[in-house]
Amino acid sequence: MPTAAYFSVFCFLLLLCPTASAQDGISPEGLGSQIAGRPYSPYADRTYPAQVYFGDTHVHTGLSADAGGGGTRLMPRDSYRFARGEQLMSNTGQPVKLARPFDFYMITDHSDGMGAITDIIGGAPNILADPEGVKFHEAFRAGGETALRAALELTSKFAQGNLSPALNYQPGNPAYKRVWEDIIAAAEEFNAPGVFTTFIAFEWTSLVGGNNLHRNVIFRDGAERAGQIVPYTTTAPMGSKDPRDLWKWLANYEAKTGGDAIAIPHNGNLSNGMMFAMSDGFADGQDYDAEYVQMRRRFERLYEAAQYKGDGETHPVLSPEDEFADFETWDWGNLDVSEKKTPAMLPGEYVRSGLRRGLQLDAKFGTNPFKFGLVGGTDTHTGLTAPFEDNFFGKFTAYEPNPERSNHTARENPELGISYKSWKYSAAGITAVWASANTRGAVFDAMKRRETYATTGSRIRVRFFGGWDFKKDDALRRDLALLGYTKGVPMGGDLKKNNVEKTPNFLVYALRDPMGANLDRIQIIKGWVDKDGKARENVYDVAWSGDRTQDDKGKLAPVGDTVDVSIPSWTNTIGASELGTVWTDPDFDPALRAFYYARVIEIPTPRWTAYDRIKFKLDLPKEIPLKIQERAYTSPIWYSPER
Repeated sequence: MPTAAYFSVFCFLLLLCPTASAQDGISPEGLGSQIAGRPYSPYADRTYPAQVYFGDTHVHTGLSADAGGGGTRLMPRDSYRFARGEQLMSNTGQPVKLARPFDFYMITDHSDGMGAITDIIGGAPNILADPEGVKFHEAFRAGGETALRAALELTSKFAQGNLSPALNYQPGNPAYKRVWEDIIAAAEEFNAPGVFTTFIAFEWTSLVGGNNLHRNVIFRDGAERAGQIVPYTTTAPMGSKDPRDLWKWLANYEAKTGGDAIAIPHNGNLSNGMMFAMSDGFADGQDYDAEYVQMRRRFERLYEAAQYKGDGETHPVLSPEDEFADFETWDWGNLDVSEKKTPAMLPGEYVRSGLRRGLQLDAKFGTNPFKFGLVGGTDTHTGLTAPFEDNFFGKFTAYEPNPERSNHTARENPELGISYKSWKYSAAGITAVWASANTRGAVFDAMKRRETYATTGSRIRVRFFGGWDFKKDDALRRDLALLGYTKGVPMGGDLKKNNVEKTPNFLVYALRDPMGANLDRIQIIKGWVDKDGKARENVYDVAWSGDRTQDDKGKLAPVGDTVDVSIPSWTNTIGASELGTVWTDPDFDPALRAFYYARVIEIPTPRWTAYDRIKFKLDLPKEIPLKIQERAYTSPIWYSPER
């Protein structure tokens, strides 16, 4: 196997341990040349981000119409208490608590209709004066399956532009402003810098004929700035479904308040090709213009790669040589199943194909509008970020733990012949941020520079650096992060063109979740545009556990499987607690644009459906998977011959 260091788990919790000795395989001369001129203490004068923080960037409470309508009664303050480690009673009366609290948290209730759902459920006079208001009031009060179906119907009506205006509160409505002010107040109350960081945020819920173009808007700022505005919506005439108009609103916010904000797109797999389209769907399919690519690059620095509604990294049709591509795949239609998926839509929906298309647009415009780092979120609509396989409380209240939730028809369109079962929901994902402190400013700034990565739930720790001068022995260093920042750029960065004829190399290191599973392998995914302008990709296994060797096609045998679904549990008798290496691109062409990101894969573990099977003594259909290989995706590092 390539270089892989099996160091102590405790020592590498932050991947920042004291300097290695010559016994680690580094000559005293080589070591001295790299640390000469620095203080004896390797931590003195440290200016780079030394801590990794975990959080959720996508949370809905009972203030969102589709959550509150479906039975969610937990509100922002409840969600904050839960996320920081307190035990709560769930919406269905079940005690629930996290194994470990989160470091930061972003509640992103929908801006369209803000304030309406509590009036609908409560039967406010203006709601009961509207026939559709009466209908939804009665359905939501009925609870259970009736409320769930009503919530889905409300979402579909909103998606198709058929929802009664009486139920879609907008800026200017007193309840709209009142709820926004309370969202801000709750975030301020629970923000505890250095311990638990909360962000003021909302979700801009653009749906184009049911195609998902949602963005979560995250503010760096506190109440003094965020309180000067109310959230932007997608409903005309006050709002718009066009992302261009959202970016203009964000630019106006920054100009008016002196604040800072970003927008995080999510669920491209439900956009039916629109998320990373190569032309502007809001301008009759015309080519993008310079303003579009510049504004998207400015405000959309991140993209949600994993969440409850499926994984978003890649698809087996797009990456047929990638044996890990078919992971928690959602590919039957758009958000409200009003349009069936076609293969032609897939390239506009996934992280890897979006990054490849970004390289092509960069060649055309000199700016890459799809230059995004990666984050994970849950998109929970229960107010509970409990995405871990053994503690999964579902996307909606109806899918909080119960015997029926594993095999329930979640949504269907009989006319189109498409549907999906509730077992398809993933228990994913979360965001990891390398930052200098657990504060709004430090975490937000790390997100803006894309020094982030997504996981599908596990708290794997990953470092990823690119440069021109890393040596094989660098992977053995105990001050790995210092070396990475000194000799290269971190995830989210750009490899500057090297005037000397060199090949880029990458320093990557991963440590297992201390409460989780061992690691199977680290892979580096490369995407590039060839001399003919065609976007291409390759997956390289660069570090792996055990004594496996690559075959003549560069492929590894599976790591093995220790899962016992009768418990369910697994053993860490296979895999590695940590893996690391320095990898040099064997196919580098300095004339071609490229990106690189790392994917870290765990050994198999039980899926949430396996825990349900034992807890509720179920006989589940064979189509329902009981195992999973959790993973992490780093933000890319880009190379361009012009820069």
